[in-house]
Amino acid sequence: MAPRVYVTIVSPSVRATLLTTHALGINIEMEEIDLSNKEQFKPSFVKINPQHTVPTLEDDDDFVVWDSHVINGYLVDKYGGIDDSLYPTDMQERAKVNQKLHFDTEFATLSNRIVKSILWGGKKSAPQDQVDEIIERYDFLEKFLASGPYVALGHLTIADFSLIATVTTIELIVPLDPKKYPKIAAWIKKIQALPYYAANKNGLDKVRNLLAAALEA
Repeated sequence: MAPRVYVTIVSPSVRATLLTTHALGINIEMEEIDLSNKEQFKPSFVKINPQHTVPTLEDDDDFVVWDSHVINGYLVDKYGGIDDSLYPTDMQERAKVNQKLHFDTEFATLSNRIVKSILWGGKKSAPQDQVDEIIERYDFLEKFLASGPYVALGHLTIADFSLIATVTTIELIVPLDPKKYPKIAAWIKKIQALPYYAANKNGLDKVRNLLAAALEA
């Protein structure tokens, strides 16, 4: 049985998991959860995931886990074979990846709050204090990339998948100045060149359209 992933592609977390599955060449079953119709609160889904969040992974019939960072690490551990580069088993390298994943958790929480306030809260822009917080995180990310072309190690990892989904989403609201952040701009182009980048782009395009409609309303 192929792993089943409950998704909504507008979610950056879901897109990070889809990037991971594509990078690993995993065939998965996707089940769409329509958040706009509150399908995440259906008893059948809450029974699987009491926190009713996406992505949620079902594997091996009875194993369930949620939170994209945990899911992505699990997928590499189980399906990555001898190539553990996306989530290294070396303790120190994995610690560096985990560090950036925790950074993404906080970054994504702020980003999601801003996006939701526009899509469903009637806001037309982010308040300046939140914009300042996003810019501070751009500053941090630019510094992270000073040591190499990827966010955690000298090669692609699941931390890049999580952060590209977060950054490209919030950048729709808080534009990223490529002159101020040349390393981030170069990193984005590098990830966009991946043959499976559509796993992020498709959902991102949908978010862009939703934001445009909300701002015009």
